[in-house]
Amino acid sequence: MQRYLAVRPASGRDGVRLFTFHHAGGGAMTFAGWQRRVGPGVSVLPVRLPGRESRRREERITDGARLVEELQSDLGSLLDEPHAFYGHSLGALVAYRFAEHRVCAGLRPPERLAVGACSAPQLPAPLIETLVSPELPDEELILSLGDQQSIPAPLRNRIGWLAGTLATLRADLLLAQDLRSTPVTALPCPLDGYAGEIDPLVSVTEVHAWKHCTTSRFRLRTVRGTHFFVRGRDVPREVGESLRSAFDRT
Repeated sequence: MQRYLAVRPASGRDGVRLFTFHHAGGGAMTFAGWQRRVGPGVSVLPVRLPGRESRRREERITDGARLVEELQSDLGSLLDEPHAFYGHSLGALVAYRFAEHRVCAGLRPPERLAVGACSAPQLPAPLIETLVSPELPDEELILSLGDQQSIPAPLRNRIGWLAGTLATLRADLLLAQDLRSTPVTALPCPLDGYAGEIDPLVSVTEVHAWKHCTTSRFRLRTVRGTHFFVRGRDVPREVGESLRSAFDRT
């Protein structure tokens, strides 16, 4: 069984496999409602990085090259058939670098890459540079997230309860920094970018810059919500419709 998957993939033809990659400090439960929302013909397979949820005792990974190698070793056997990636925030960088790794190795890329709430990897990321500082107090780290949906108010007032989550978040920010540290390769697959209308962390313009990360079609969608619009209904529904439309034509 794959260590990185939160659910076991169905045997046989189970529709288009959509691998989803979570945001910094999050986990596979971010996509708990996606299977119902994407609609028929798409099988949602949430990817869970080590250091959280059922993998909380495992070492957190901050090295991007090590991560994509582990993803390839763990998930590679599931990627010979048509598949797609969706990554949110940090997950967008993970999904992109994983797809890039496969392209550079001469392996099958995703039929479609979708990214949300993430500035393009070739852009500077001053916020990450600030947040990765070990001197940044936990309280300031939480405030810097700029989104009331990131951590509920009762927990924000009890920092001690958040120690494990904040340690994971700090490690994930180091991973994001590393994933941005190498030049980008334009991928051969279509790329969809999703931006939140009132996202305080990532602008629509920064998401639009993902157009330089593909040699195929790029499409930008602005959706309702803040940085964590991944928890809403709009994006999974649109991703599902996009995949069904693409595979109906093939």
